[in-house]
Amino acid sequence: MKITKLTALLAMVVGVFVVAGLVFAMDHEVNVVKKDGVGSYLTDAKGMTLYMFKKDTAGKSACEGPCVGNWPIYYRETVAGKDGLDAKNFSSIDRPDGKKQTTYKGMPLYLFVGDKKAGDTNGQGLKDVWYVAAP
Repeated sequence: MKITKLTALLAMVVGVFVVAGLVFAMDHEVNVVKKDGVGSYLTDAKGMTLYMFKKDTAGKSACEGPCVGNWPIYYRETVAGKDGLDAKNFSSIDRPDGKKQTTYKGMPLYLFVGDKKAGDTNGQGLKDVWYVAAP
């Protein structure tokens, strides 16, 4: 009887690690979604829209200080592209504030505090300098 309980406990522990590993892996996925009026754009694993800033240049973020309060940086150590995205197009940069930021084709990626749920694109076209990250 003890062997059966031990086997069941071991199976449960292994199952927890497998599920945790799958959840962790999903955090690194970037997906492509399409929305009427916006077109195709990138989202994180939770479906939150990823944005680009018109004032950025390849490999360098121009969003600093209060800007980052409204446009949190998106960072994952590694990114698994889905929906035809090539993982080689994702990299990271070291920001002036010492933090790292994920880039897509060299351009820094951001989230927007005005997006409250998956599929929101409230930052699209904001102040004519913020745009959804197009694949």
